[in-house]
Amino acid sequence: MTQHEPTPNRFAAGTFAPDPQPSTRAAMLTAQTRLELKLLLRNGEQLLLTMLIPITLLVGMALLPFGEVADTRIDTIVPAVMMVAVMSTAFTGQAIAVGFDRRYGALKRLGATALPRWGIIAGKCAAVLIVVVLQAVLLGLIGVALGWRPELGGLALGAVIIALGTAMFVAMGLLLGGTLKAEIVLALANILWFVMLGIASIVFAADDLPAAVNILVRLVPSGALAETLEQALAGAVDLFGVTVLLVWGLVSGALAARWFRFE
Repeated sequence: MTQHEPTPNRFAAGTFAPDPQPSTRAAMLTAQTRLELKLLLRNGEQLLLTMLIPITLLVGMALLPFGEVADTRIDTIVPAVMMVAVMSTAFTGQAIAVGFDRRYGALKRLGATALPRWGIIAGKCAAVLIVVVLQAVLLGLIGVALGWRPELGGLALGAVIIALGTAMFVAMGLLLGGTLKAEIVLALANILWFVMLGIASIVFAADDLPAAVNILVRLVPSGALAETLEQALAGAVDLFGVTVLLVWGLVSGALAARWFRFE
């Protein structure tokens, strides 16, 4: 055997165990998604934002008398509360979680592992999407119990709009949580949650407002999602609202990709 010849393998493949091999992208994404989902569901503050507050809003707004009670009020309440749930999970909760993960060095340590950056971000997004699906199903069932009767076509359109709104708010949450200090993120995310909730509530009075004010409300992410989701569940497509959601999502995503910091 010459100096340049490779040493022959004396043992057949599989003789020794364990036999570590590089993980596939699907396996890495599944593992990271499972981890992020466990962290979301074990966090009491996250559960308050994602489950308890939306359910309380839905039941309270549907049952308590607020002015003149319309027979179709539940058709407006359900999409509005679903918007609150999506915003709470995908934006506020995600921004705060990312901000404190950066503060405590969790993201920095993840970035030093074999898991690529896209796997970290994709895992967080997938976990948020799973929680949003659970929220939508739970709120939908409660809404049906309270008299909500959507059509199947409306439910399909609504699912698409919820997915679009989730992607938009996740991008906004990553932008906020990935660029500012954790304390600033905590304060700003909660302030923006209340501000966007207040703006979206104006959609309830959209028929009594000037057209210019209605358009301005729908230019805000929460207002756009609330109105677009309500129309989608009724079987209509709001092209203006879809465009607003796409623009907010693309701009936030591009800025997050450029400025996001792991430490």
